[in-house]
Amino acid sequence: MEITVQWIRTSWTKQSRGGEAAARRNAAPVGFALPCAMPSFAHVVRMHERDGFEPYDGQEDVRRVNVQIREAEGRLRVQPRVEPLLAIPPRPRRPPAVHLVPGQWVRWQLNYRFSSTSGMQDWSYWMDTFNIAYGPVDANVFLSEPTVYVDERGPLR
Repeated sequence: MEITVQWIRTSWTKQSRGGEAAARRNAAPVGFALPCAMPSFAHVVRMHERDGFEPYDGQEDVRRVNVQIREAEGRLRVQPRVEPLLAIPPRPRRPPAVHLVPGQWVRWQLNYRFSSTSGMQDWSYWMDTFNIAYGPVDANVFLSEPTVYVDERGPLR
């Protein structure tokens, strides 16, 4: 069965925590039209504050996307991985994996906050949005409302 993965990463610093910059960041899309055929590749979109949150897309091997995807008994199990180093904000209780049947898709969002190891640099932030569809889809699938939405974003302070 076909599996389509789109990974969107939006990155920013404290300069985009308020005002017009935050408004631009918050207006960034969470889904994009898919490029032409991408077997075994994920559609990757990056947006960063330094570029005014303009999207830049590319491809990545699906195995390098930080999401567990497993197909069994006609269903697709999906759950993003969160490494201990990436656990800020704290995630004491993570949502369970999502199980999709053919024709369904999930949008899963997580956010993170980082400081330099020495604490000498300001905080930086990013949000990952994973759009994952099970079964054949058209190029605009991720422009619509998902079958399942998981909001795992936490307070970033």
